Amino acid sequence: MQALRLIDQWEARNVAAGLLTEDGRLETYGELTRTFRWASVTKLVTALASLIAIEEGTLDLDAPAGPPGSTVKHLLAHASGLPFHEGGSGGAPGERRIYSNVGFNTLGAELAAAAGMPFEEYVRAAVFEPLRMNGSNLRVDEQYGVPAAGGYGSLEDLIAFARELMAPTLVAQETLDEAVSVTFPGLDGVLPGFGRQQPNDWGLGVELRGDKSPHWTGSRNSPRTFGHFGGSGTFLWVDPEARCSLICLTNRAFDDWAATVWPPFSDAVLAELWGEPVGAAAE
Repeated sequence: MQALRLIDQWEARNVAAGLLTEDGRLETYGELTRTFRWASVTKLVTALASLIAIEEGTLDLDAPAGPPGSTVKHLLAHASGLPFHEGGSGGAPGERRIYSNVGFNTLGAELAAAAGMPFEEYVRAAVFEPLRMNGSNLRVDEQYGVPAAGGYGSLEDLIAFARELMAPTLVAQETLDEAVSVTFPGLDGVLPGFGRQQPNDWGLGVELRGDKSPHWTGSRNSPRTFGHFGGSGTFLWVDPEARCSLICLTNRAFDDWAATVWPPFSDAVLAELWGEPVGAAAE
């Protein structure tokens, strides 16, 4: 795919990217098996593990978790009122969308306690092994925490994970449909790196594109697009209307460079997928 060659212009030493379509087409760039730090893309894995636990009865979506008035659902949807990081400012549950690493680490602790095993062991048994994500692992992240940002793995493994998000086998389709729908509609908040969004829609552990602007996906992505990006220069999105997923892993920390190149990159990939000239993405 010609659009993937736009990566050649990026100032990142190591990049791996993949486009996966609903009908099984796969286009890749870079090394399939090189290990990258996922950073907050890990939250997608934590979210899926939580959905599996909810379906099997280990977790209850509406059970109290976190600060008073918060539930597992609030933690998944960044609506618990817990702050971005330990010691930061928070709020009351359900009042606004506060993107929270603390919330996801609290969720991981709740899952571990309910399952009676370390969080890492549950994720490996529930997610990595069934999806054959053999090179993936969770490591201690002293700054942000394991459930929030401790994932490491390859493009090959995240392609397998994206395939699961497009056609679930570990949870029911109805469960995934709920996860990618707006949870606690109407909440405003800040999308890290892209400023205040009104509303700042999220599902259960996945960020929803909606009509957000600016955004890390492209202008050609449908409002139903969901996924996550990470501070290590990584992202994964699924666009149900375009029937495809785009995954990108880099070793360059997220900054203005990513906010500048990621949206036109997504647009170029979609343009080519739809049979349009790559340059049409800029029109």
